[in-house]
Amino acid sequence: MTEHQPSSEYTLAMRVSRQSIAVNLLLSVGKLIAGIFGHSAAMVSDAVHSASDVFSTLIVMVGLKLSGRAADENHEYGHERLECVAAILLAVVLAATGAGIGISGIESIRSAQTLAVPGLMALWAAVISIVVKEAMYWYTRWAANKCGSAALMADAWHHRSDALSSIGSLVGIAGARLGFPVLDPIASIVICVFILKAALDIFRQAIEQLTDQAASPKLEREMKKLILQQNGVRALDLLKTRQFGSKIYVDVEFSADGDLTLVQAHDIAQRVHDQIESAFPMVKHCMVHVNPLEEKEEQA
Repeated sequence: MTEHQPSSEYTLAMRVSRQSIAVNLLLSVGKLIAGIFGHSAAMVSDAVHSASDVFSTLIVMVGLKLSGRAADENHEYGHERLECVAAILLAVVLAATGAGIGISGIESIRSAQTLAVPGLMALWAAVISIVVKEAMYWYTRWAANKCGSAALMADAWHHRSDALSSIGSLVGIAGARLGFPVLDPIASIVICVFILKAALDIFRQAIEQLTDQAASPKLEREMKKLILQQNGVRALDLLKTRQFGSKIYVDVEFSADGDLTLVQAHDIAQRVHDQIESAFPMVKHCMVHVNPLEEKEEQA
């Protein structure tokens, strides 16, 4: 993929990111208005959380833009790992958001007696936020899986964290209206734990992609099956895979009859190479080496 010819996955990821920014801007303004006029400090905090999502999505867009740059003389293997850097930044932002919600909940418990009773406007704003943000989570998650984007998946979880925050606001607002204001901060602390767990998972996945972790065993089994199905492949000697951002590099060694000409062996290797890159779109490059079949292997 180059900057002048973006892939369909890149185009989808950028479109979803722009939509996320638009939705978060509308939600943050709506929540702020509802929080002020509905006398709900929880909803005002929720509005700030939605506004922070705009920043996180901008990080995603920058990461996608940089990772999509063509290889150059200083980065001959491309820039895909920059997307992992964006995912790590988002994990840090998400963890900070979760910690902030938890700290706010603890402080609210200590001063629960001073909490004002919020109005119905704040209650309805929380319900709308939950529905919209949960929908954005599933939409962004679908796009992230389709694109194989760790940064976009991190942004999806940021949507989920906002939905969880709004659930906490809903419980707190409803509880305050029913005479139990302490429910709001308690819910915030529980939500904090879930958000921190999501941030840890995103961070760990990004680190794995930065440290050349192998592809999943299932994917490697599918590759092995495909290679052994190719005419001329007598045995699979080696299959290695490594994550490179959202892409995968593959190294293959297989045995072929030792009496083949160089051209014939090359044709088999080329076919293996083309089949792997065609069948598995996440594979950026497949390196293939052909070994002559050992005589003892032929006798066996």
